[in-house]
Amino acid sequence: MALTLGMVTTDTTDARALASWWAEQTGAEVHDSYDGGFVMLIGGTLPVRLAFQKVDEVTPGKNRLHLDLTAPDLDAEVERLLAAGASLVARRGGESFRWVTLADPQGNEFCVSGPDF
Repeated sequence: MALTLGMVTTDTTDARALASWWAEQTGAEVHDSYDGGFVMLIGGTLPVRLAFQKVDEVTPGKNRLHLDLTAPDLDAEVERLLAAGASLVARRGGESFRWVTLADPQGNEFCVSGPDF
């Protein structure tokens, strides 16, 4: 028997708001369950479901798990995400490969690279 990845879930104090932000960025549909306590994204450009689970307090410190996303035009996508409310953490890499670490509106870090990932 082998495991398969069914979903990536993020703890948050406002599951609806964070799910809505990510839905706008990926073209996914928001499916709200349990009166905002658990919100899932389906479809869009996502190869796997993303979910957001309401918690009273998020775990402090750096993410131990993060999304690595790709875009056909790295610079244009980073500018679009920044305009949509993401914040810049760091621009990384060198001539052969570049990526940018951003944070969503609730501080969850994620990376975006060009298509040569």
